Amino acid sequence: MKSRLAWQAAGERTYVLVLDAGEEAFAAITGFAGKHDLGGASLTAIDDGKPSLHLHAVLGLSGIVRPTLEVTIVETPAHLRRRKRPELGIALIDPG
Repeated sequence: MKSRLAWQAAGERTYVLVLDAGEEAFAAITGFAGKHDLGGASLTAIDDGKPSLHLHAVLGLSGIVRPTLEVTIVETPAHLRRRKRPELGIALIDPG
């Protein structure tokens, strides 16, 4: 995986990641988030320099990259991060 910090301001960072063939996507992105102390983030992509939805999703235990995976990670501001709601048993954004 190659990565680069593309932008940073006021506690928000934007990274660009390019995963290589054979990497396990979930483990690579999770490891990156841990290494860079990302407590919350969103993942996005734009194809061919213009807005376009191009989404493939597989929910499971692993996902091997073929031939590549390009990811933009935008850190979520601390005040918008999810907090555990014990009464619901899930974490939700608390707009406060």
